[in-house]
Amino acid sequence: MHQVPELLAPAGSLDAVRAAVANGANAVYLGASQFNARDEGAQLSLNELRQACDIAHAGGVRVYLTFNVLIKTAELAPALVYLGACIDCGIDAAIVQDLGIVRLIRTVYPALEIHGSTQMTVHDGSGARVMQQLGVERIVLARENTLTDISSIREAAPGLGLESFVHGALCISYSGQCLMSGMISERSANRGSCAQSCRKEYTLQDDQTGLTLDSGFLISAKDLAAHDYLAELAAAGISCLKVEGRKKKPEYVATVTHGYRTWLDRLANGENSEPPESEVEPLVQIFSRGFTAGMLGGREGRDYITRTQPDSRGRLIGTVVGHEGADLLVDVTLPVAVGDGLGFEEPVDGSAATIGCTVTAVRTLDVKDGVYRQALSTRLRVAHGWRVIRTLDTELMQGAQQSFAGIAIPERARLRVDVRVFGSAGAPLKLVWSAGEYAVTVQGDVPLAPASKRALDYAQLREQLGRLGETAYALGVLD
Repeated sequence: MHQVPELLAPAGSLDAVRAAVANGANAVYLGASQFNARDEGAQLSLNELRQACDIAHAGGVRVYLTFNVLIKTAELAPALVYLGACIDCGIDAAIVQDLGIVRLIRTVYPALEIHGSTQMTVHDGSGARVMQQLGVERIVLARENTLTDISSIREAAPGLGLESFVHGALCISYSGQCLMSGMISERSANRGSCAQSCRKEYTLQDDQTGLTLDSGFLISAKDLAAHDYLAELAAAGISCLKVEGRKKKPEYVATVTHGYRTWLDRLANGENSEPPESEVEPLVQIFSRGFTAGMLGGREGRDYITRTQPDSRGRLIGTVVGHEGADLLVDVTLPVAVGDGLGFEEPVDGSAATIGCTVTAVRTLDVKDGVYRQALSTRLRVAHGWRVIRTLDTELMQGAQQSFAGIAIPERARLRVDVRVFGSAGAPLKLVWSAGEYAVTVQGDVPLAPASKRALDYAQLREQLGRLGETAYALGVLD
């Protein structure tokens, strides 16, 4: 039996960290507010990062920082200083894309564990060996690798940790190194500002004749769901399975993490059968553009693409069968509840949900052979035969929320720092900061001059020096 891989969950918020810890993740990966390849919606402040590390470590879960943008020359020093602040918060490893930063980290922070980002596009044995030579402990393999590729990489670099994505959004570009967003909207995907250009609708035309050859969501990839390949991934040498989704809600993190934890625990007990459909359906419900196993089993071709649905579709549960007064009658395989979101599709293959509603009132009229006939109070007029898609499952969401409700967000006490201030006309300002047995002296470059209007007094110094922001410190005695 091969070792069961580590389960790595995304965390774009403190609640997502709680959700991951509560549902069985072995590690979480997250980004702080700088040098992180996700912009708004998936960035933690330094104070939140400390809290995230406290939550995770209390549950025996490791924390990996996404320090994964390409660093500009002028940013090298600030980036290393900022990384040092993140190390002080308690991170266990950094996920890095920039090769130059890898070398600098090895020099400045030699004890920090480094993981090579998937955006390094390590896809073969030679690339893996280079990463080992640079001092990288683990690589996140290119998502284009097959199982055969993974096995050959393991053979070429036996001492290197191998990580593979197992669930979540896929990029149409190799390993996420997309230039399309930057060219169209000047929002660089490699700097955390992807505009999701691949999720747009396009028309393919013959340049010679002008004829339309195809149209739709032609380059919008389905979502990865490799739950049927867990045993094969472990056998190929994967030591960590990664769930994509740092911008997803905590309920998504809870649901997906719980599913893969269940299946990996079975694998640890010697069971390697594919999960039943009933256990996969919550993952479809929580978010899915349609699932694919990616390229693990070989090149997918057009089956890699959604074609008609660029966002989460939801779960097909039944059809519209008529009306009863003002109510809409539906036959569904799963009962609809108040608070659920529903979408309705025309009965045409490949069509997307065109209209929808939130259920405010529902009556169950009959149950026969596992089919529920229900009456929905809605003003929507939907034709007979239209498909019923559940876009939001209230029960699933509430269950996910309850799963991590018992994990509190700790308040972290700040460390008191005292400061002595020295200065006189013609001499520079000097500050001596001290905390316990440690002291740091900083001195300005500009000589002080006599005040012409307002002198640098105690109150002004205390206000300015007390602005310690989201650091771990609080100003104590000022002398």
